[in-house]
Amino acid sequence: MLNNNEDVLNIIFKIVDSLEYEVDKDNIVTILEKQDHKVQKFFRKIKFRIPEYKKVTLDEYASYVFLQIDGKKTVKDIGENLEIKYGDEAHPIYERLLLFLNHIDVNCHYIEKTNL
Repeated sequence: MLNNNEDVLNIIFKIVDSLEYEVDKDNIVTILEKQDHKVQKFFRKIKFRIPEYKKVTLDEYASYVFLQIDGKKTVKDIGENLEIKYGDEAHPIYERLLLFLNHIDVNCHYIEKTNL
C-alpha cells in the first residue's frame, strides 16, 4: 500500500511485453489491440470483415508520456520531463499524469508497475 505522495511519485512503470504499438514520424503512438476473441475468430472464418487489430491513437501528450515509460523513469521523472517540454500547458501535472497512468494500467493493461 502506498503511504504518501512520495511513494506515488517513486512508482516505476514499464510497457507490458505483449503490447504491440507503432510510433509515427511525429512520435504519435498507435496502440494495436489484437482482436482474437473466439466470437471474432468465428465471424472471420465465415468471411465477415472484422479487423485483426483495434487501433487506438494517442494524442501528443499521451504519446509523449507513453514513450517515457521505460521501466527506469519514476512518475516524478516523467512529470518533470512533461514540465520541461510543455511548461504551463501540462499543469496540473501530477494530477493529470497519475490519472492517465492509472487508466492505462488498470483499465487498458498497457503498462505495469516494475518491482525495482
